[in-house]
Amino acid sequence: MVAIFEGQASLARTASAAAADLIREAIVDGRVLPGQRLKEEELAQQLGISRTPIREALLVLQTEGLLEATPNRGATVRSYDRADLEEMYDLRALLESHAARRAASRVTADQLEALRASCDRFAALIGGDDLQAIVGENGFFHETILAAAESPRLTTMVRQVVALPLVYKSYVWYSADQLMASQRYHLELVEALARGDGQRAESVMREHVFEARGVLVQHIDAGGLDASHAQPEGVAKARRR
Repeated sequence: MVAIFEGQASLARTASAAAADLIREAIVDGRVLPGQRLKEEELAQQLGISRTPIREALLVLQTEGLLEATPNRGATVRSYDRADLEEMYDLRALLESHAARRAASRVTADQLEALRASCDRFAALIGGDDLQAIVGENGFFHETILAAAESPRLTTMVRQVVALPLVYKSYVWYSADQLMASQRYHLELVEALARGDGQRAESVMREHVFEARGVLVQHIDAGGLDASHAQPEGVAKARRR
């Protein structure tokens, strides 16, 4: 009997972790929006599991800052204002620039090859309309640098501050010229890493993150994004293409 109960506990933890991954992905890619309520019963029905692992998953996402508990409403996707987003990008710049500096003394030949290939794929996407592919390729590039930094603690911290701005998808508003600028930052980072120049890699990464912050803040100030609730119009346009 003890072994049976232990097995069930393990299964519950697995189900809650899987549910957390799926819900997190839905938040980041825009299927659920800032301010939107998430109901345990509906999520359980859609995912085909009981409400217990759903409840545990929602608690995990609350600790990550993606959800907040609202009185009489349960869990809702957390909303952020301009100041919140600016602070998160400041933290991201600090952490990712440190990761780039560490990576410069640790990056492998295989990782450099993967980064160069990513730059080529990113360049090929410029001018197209596959937003998801652009976001994915950018994520791959940055995750590869994190892996090269060889710091699980740093990786966890970066992911916590990167997931939140992704909810607002600054890439939606990037012009072709801004995407090309992002591509140049990537190329400069690869060159710095290949030379083992940690100081240059740190500087380029910081500038790269601040550039992304600038695009997002510009559209908030111009009324292109209601940072509290609305989905950027560009997301809906991209999905209709």
